[in-house]
Amino acid sequence: MERLNKLVSKKPLVIFSMTTCCMSHTIKSLFYDFGVNPTIYELDEIANGREIEQALSRLGCNPTMMPAVFIGGEFVGGANEIMSLHLKRSLKPMLKNAGALWV
Repeated sequence: MERLNKLVSKKPLVIFSMTTCCMSHTIKSLFYDFGVNPTIYELDEIANGREIEQALSRLGCNPTMMPAVFIGGEFVGGANEIMSLHLKRSLKPMLKNAGALWV
C-alpha cells in the first residue's frame, strides 16, 4: 500500500492499466485527446504488478475492472467514473486543479 501511495503522489494523473484491456485504452485515449500526459503503469508488464493489483483491491478497485485512475493523488475510479465525470464536465476542472491540464 505504501508503494502505491508513493507512485500516485508523484504525478498529477496516474493510470494503472492492463495492456489487453479495451476500456483502459479508451480512457488513455480520452486523456491524450485532452492533451494530458498521464503516468501509466501497465500491471501485466511490470515486475510488481501483482502487488500493485492487491493494493488497488484494498482501495476498493476491482482488478478485473481496469483502469484505476488517480487524479491529484486521489483514487477517482475506473472507466465508468471517468466517463461520468467527463459527461458532467467535471473531469477537466479536476485535471486542472491537479496540475495535469494547463489550458
